[in-house]
Amino acid sequence: MGIAAKSNPGGQCSSGFTMIELVVVIAIVGILMAIGVPSFKYVTTANRISAEVNGLLGDMQFARAEAIKEGHPVVVCVSTDFLTCNNTNTWQSGWIVCSDANSDGTCDNNDPIYRVQKPFAVANSTDTFVASGGTSTLVFNREGFATGLAGTVTVILHSAPTVVTAYTRCLQISAVGTLNVELAGQGNCT
Repeated sequence: MGIAAKSNPGGQCSSGFTMIELVVVIAIVGILMAIGVPSFKYVTTANRISAEVNGLLGDMQFARAEAIKEGHPVVVCVSTDFLTCNNTNTWQSGWIVCSDANSDGTCDNNDPIYRVQKPFAVANSTDTFVASGGTSTLVFNREGFATGLAGTVTVILHSAPTVVTAYTRCLQISAVGTLNVELAGQGNCT
């Protein structure tokens, strides 16, 4: 006996998706998006925060190394005009690194500027980067020490508009010139 042929009464071959299959696929995609989007937001915010704190850390390390190399003070200070220092402790406004050949502890018009950090420019970002004790200027001397500090200065970076503890980072600068980044809940980082 042979194999019986399957008959198709209309003579048409059907292909495609049924409505039930389409609804199931859309439901699965919706579930995956609901799981994935919050994780993606965490990753992008965590990366932005890390880049911001690492920018200041890198400029502080550079300033310390330049002070040792040049044999005279190097200043890191908050600046909004990127030529002179401001007397504010809001580091998110931007900062500059300059040579301080006349040892006056600030960036003057005659001091060469090594690096400029523009304000944080993430769309709708209002992240805050505030130093303890109203610190707006840090000076590294030729030995690499941070002069004029009584203990440790902590620059705290908070995400905004909503402060989320998981994103908080702290940059600590000691009088001996050591630089350390801590996560929220470590040491004095709150």
